[in-house]
Amino acid sequence: MGSLGSHDHGVKDVYSKYAEERAKRIRPEGLAQYTNAKDLAKFKHLADDPWAHEAGDRQWAWPAGSQNGRSKVVIVGTGFGGLTYAIRFLLEANLNPSDILFVDNATGFGGAWYWNRYPGLMCDVESSCYMPLLEETGYTPKDRYAYGSELRNYAELLASRWNLQDRALWRTTVRSAKWDDENSEWVLQVQKSSSDGTSTVVDVRTEYFVLTSGLLHNPKLPDVPGIGKFSKHTFHTARWDYAYTGGSSDNPMMNKLKDKKVIFVGTGATAVQAVPHLAKWAKKLFVVQRTPASVDIRDQRKINSEEFKEKVSNHRGWQRRRRENMAAFISNAAEDVDLITDSWMTFPSYSALVGGPNAKDLTDKTANDYINNLQAIDLERQDRIRARVDSIVEDHKTAQLLKPWYSGWCKRPCFHDDYLPAFNQSNVQLVDTKGRGIESCTENGIICNGVVYDADVVIFGTGFEPWTSGSPSQRAGFKILGRYGLDMNNKWENGIGTLHGLMSRGFPNLFISGVNQTGATVNYAHMVDVAAVHAAQIVASVTAKTHPGKTRPVIEPTAEGEDNWTRRIVEMAFAYAGFGGCTPSYTTAEGQATREMSPEESFKAAMGLNWGSGFLDYIKTIENWRANGKLEGLDVQIVGD
Repeated sequence: MGSLGSHDHGVKDVYSKYAEERAKRIRPEGLAQYTNAKDLAKFKHLADDPWAHEAGDRQWAWPAGSQNGRSKVVIVGTGFGGLTYAIRFLLEANLNPSDILFVDNATGFGGAWYWNRYPGLMCDVESSCYMPLLEETGYTPKDRYAYGSELRNYAELLASRWNLQDRALWRTTVRSAKWDDENSEWVLQVQKSSSDGTSTVVDVRTEYFVLTSGLLHNPKLPDVPGIGKFSKHTFHTARWDYAYTGGSSDNPMMNKLKDKKVIFVGTGATAVQAVPHLAKWAKKLFVVQRTPASVDIRDQRKINSEEFKEKVSNHRGWQRRRRENMAAFISNAAEDVDLITDSWMTFPSYSALVGGPNAKDLTDKTANDYINNLQAIDLERQDRIRARVDSIVEDHKTAQLLKPWYSGWCKRPCFHDDYLPAFNQSNVQLVDTKGRGIESCTENGIICNGVVYDADVVIFGTGFEPWTSGSPSQRAGFKILGRYGLDMNNKWENGIGTLHGLMSRGFPNLFISGVNQTGATVNYAHMVDVAAVHAAQIVASVTAKTHPGKTRPVIEPTAEGEDNWTRRIVEMAFAYAGFGGCTPSYTTAEGQATREMSPEESFKAAMGLNWGSGFLDYIKTIENWRANGKLEGLDVQIVGD
């Protein structure tokens, strides 16, 4: 956190409070304070698909037209990321649906929206900005912020609209991916599981390999003593157990909780949505908090279809314009009109996380003033959010504990109209752990602050392994070996290198959809779409140099191209200097990214940052790169088929 400059005494008190609360959360073990939920015997079910019965006859089978386990493009993941890549390849690179093969351990499209079905689940980005390809489908969202069931159904609609619904290997996990130097293609070893519990390992060969396994998909749990000891019911929100609670994702009337004491662990984005529903049904609800969420107004409401078509989707390019308008406001860029008019659009200090035009060309001498300016902007917003807690929560002590004492960009901000009022209900009790979390688990409950809390069920809303937890290979959960056996994990450990955050030298024809060295905004669907269009147009350009059926392209960054792009990323690192005083979160790798580092460590960390001058500048940069037609920094080889 930068110096205070001319801030008055009251502001100094606020920042002192920020530092005090941050100190409560600092843990030397960083990400090691968590464990992968699937590693615990009591949570082995997280590897299963509780929704498979809804898939009907979707069994494992080679899609029609697939020959001997070959495909032109293999996409790992069937969420909006994978679907967007597939559709952009069809639209921008003139591929056919038969050229596409998805691999996923689910039995339906949707990704995170397939697996997560907890009560109250909805997207926190306005549906008209978030839902992919709305202009192309002509679909009108039902709600201003789409609920999980609509997003899941829309994913199936996208697949059907572009004839991709039968192009997936379901119930299939990738065990490894290796570049075959001799044949210039990727070989993915996949394990297919059948509904009868048997499994088989097969190879899939592909020209292009697209990794869209998502940012938040590996459920995590706090690594506390006795976590597997709890003898009663427990589950993670990533696999909500409606058989126990009653109700369904479409109708969460959890009547089976009427005589139950429920412990909900976590107060992040999941809790903000699920707690109001649990509060309606549980006999007693304990909400366990380490750090309070920053909760602004959501203002959810239905969308009038006729009004939407008349005022929003009434011109060509409307969704791109709307998305870029949102990205501009988030990055503190000048815009004359606010097309969204929600709480995200009053959050210019979020540019501390995603970069922006005001961060361009910062130096060690100018960065401090930049941070101070962001803090001043943010303080007004956070003061308003803390005042909102006072205006809603009736119990003074509880209200004080629910106030967020950190800069708004430090943790994922939340937006909801029913979360704070839930704490006015007599059956809801906040268990604040002063930043320490659960001390231990017992057979009948948990221990916090030396107090035992017994319950019938413990629900963990403790999130997922963050995108800051390693290479794309590590986050996907399988080894990726490139040219001559180059391990992606090793490359990332030695220093991240990409071209445009999309491709990495040593891994030909591989497109990675992640967060390192790319442009960033709060709308991940927008980020993926920009990346997918970029990838598809690159493929179209290099394919034009080949003879169909005789030759094909092999592409990867040149050493110079990757080095130049990485250098530009590092030069903009001061855009993210505001994280120095942040409360630990997944964005800072639970504080690991804000610890004292050697110059070498700092440089390596800077290599993995985003495009500091903002998402719109990133888009302009890669579009200009494509427009000059030279494919600078890209090594293109044409090989015989």
